[in-house]
Formats: sequence, structure tokens, C-alpha cells
Amino acid sequence: MSTTTKTHSLWPASIIGFFIVAVIFIVTYTAWAMRQREDLVSEDYYEREVRFQSHLDSMNRSQALATQTVVTFEPAQQAIVITVPAAQSLGATGSIHLYRPSDARLDHDLPLTLNAEGIQRLDSKKLSEGLWKVRVQWSANGQEYFLDQPVVVTSRSAGLR
Repeated sequence: MSTTTKTHSLWPASIIGFFIVAVIFIVTYTAWAMRQREDLVSEDYYEREVRFQSHLDSMNRSQALATQTVVTFEPAQQAIVITVPAAQSLGATGSIHLYRPSDARLDHDLPLTLNAEGIQRLDSKKLSEGLWKVRVQWSANGQEYFLDQPVVVTSRSAGLR
């Protein structure tokens, strides 16, 4: 009489177990990933991308006028002064966006109202001290222009020290 002992290999069960664990992991990860929020930088992100080329053209036109187009801060008068070429001030329309990088709740939008010399003064007494980005968009003589310039607002007493 012969007795044969059958030995079972664990390899088939291990391979099947590995694939079951892998499938469970993939399904769990996919379900988790689908529940994550996908916030874009702004709500109209894609529309802004489409308009980006015209924005670049506006910036390039403004750089051609870089010596005549400036944004400065005058601490003695507590004013932000925007200067564009006097030839463009007549009939120029546009807007000013005061952007506070550290707190978006402090941002302001103002209309561009240049005087005959191409200058506009903005009262900065109500603005928080620190870095502001002044973004000026204007249209003159059928052309669009854009200027983005940083300004550091300080208090009058800090400017007199």
C-alpha cells in the first residue's frame, strides 16, 4: 500500500489575494479622489485663459511707454499717483484695481479718471500699510493698455522719520 501525501501550494491563493487587495485599493482611492474639491484660481479661469493673448498685447504696448507710464506712492500727501502719457489722457477710459496680495478682502476697483496732464491721484489714507499691486487697464486711441506695478503704502509718520 502506498500512501501519497498531497501538499497544497500557497502561491495561487497568494496571487488571487494580492489582486483582490489591489482592486480594493484602486476602487477606494478612486472613490476618495472623486470626492476631493477641485478649486481653480478663479471662477472664470478658462475664460481668462482665452483672453490672455490680448492681455499680453496690452502689456507689450504699455512697456513701450514705460518711461512715461508710472505708478508711485507719495508719503507726504498719502497718495498713490498714476501717470500716463498726456497724449493718451484725452478720452482715455479704464479702471484701476488695487490688489492686496496678503488679503483679497482689501482689494478695490476704481474708475480711471485722468486729468489733462495724464495724472490721477488716489487717496491712500484708508488703505492698509504694506505691499499693494496697482493694476491699471485703459483704452486710448483705439488701443488697450495694461500696467501692473507694485507700491508700498506707508503711514505719513513712517515716511517723515
